Amino acid sequence: MELTLADFRAAHDVVRRHLPPTPLWNYPLLDRETGAEVLVKHENTQPVGAFKVRGGLTLLDAMSAADRSRGTVTWSTGNHAQSVAYASNLHGAPCTVVMPAHASPARAAAVESWGGRVVLTGDTLEEAQRHAEKLAAETGARVVSPGDTPELLAGVGTLYLEILDRRPDLDAIVVPVGSGTGAAAACLVAAALAPGCAVIGVQSAASPAAHDSWRAGDLLSRPSRSTVAGLATGRGYDLPQRLMRGRLADFLLVTDDQIAEARRLLASAAHTLAEGAGAAAMAAVCSRPDLFAGRSVAVVCTGGNADRSELDTLIDRRDGAA
Repeated sequence: MELTLADFRAAHDVVRRHLPPTPLWNYPLLDRETGAEVLVKHENTQPVGAFKVRGGLTLLDAMSAADRSRGTVTWSTGNHAQSVAYASNLHGAPCTVVMPAHASPARAAAVESWGGRVVLTGDTLEEAQRHAEKLAAETGARVVSPGDTPELLAGVGTLYLEILDRRPDLDAIVVPVGSGTGAAAACLVAAALAPGCAVIGVQSAASPAAHDSWRAGDLLSRPSRSTVAGLATGRGYDLPQRLMRGRLADFLLVTDDQIAEARRLLASAAHTLAEGAGAAAMAAVCSRPDLFAGRSVAVVCTGGNADRSELDTLIDRRDGAA
């Protein structure tokens, strides 16, 4: 499926029926820190605390009443799971999310709060995926891939419409990458609305599967050791990789420590609680002044669902610093 600007506009009509546009704000202290004009797209203000809700709303709206009655089955460790559960709840549709057994209890509880059913099994997302596909085959529910579902990609692309409708003069948009749906959508929207705006992806160096897949031009698997849940994917996804190929201007890696430092910067300078993935774009801008200084840059704070361990690291106790 080749998504067009019309698909993103149609998805935006769906999203706007349920949610207002999220803020795009500039903070002088971030500009001072980076030497760039930095605009933060606050997807952390969504009702599920993350941008993924846009995809869930678009997906459930596109399903027939009969398909919605059979429900969905997906796999995720967090924000995608909440997205599908939230949208399913709005439509009165069943939703099952398979998570690895070690998944955050808080993230599982968040899915259940929206009416979703959580199944904990296996040690990895790949094992969770296999179990989800088995459940879908047994029940007739629709299996929803977090990365290879066009409706999800169309939905998350609506945030880039909001950015570029307001600031078509941007030099760059920096997008955190897990499965890659956000970066892929950004590439398509920017090509249509602001071809001079570079889309740059960023992932944790401890889980570089999407980065390495894009560099190689092939789908690769890599060990996933990042503590940043939203970036901790162990393989490349076909649909986002195909769309990013030849469109993504660059793909950067940052360390988990750089992401933690960016979370502290967003908290102190931009009054923003970001989860790890939500701070990755800011980490990239801070770590590469050679690329971003003197430019107008939008960073997408994809989510604010910081777990307890992330909240603990908001205070930097090294050498008594805060």
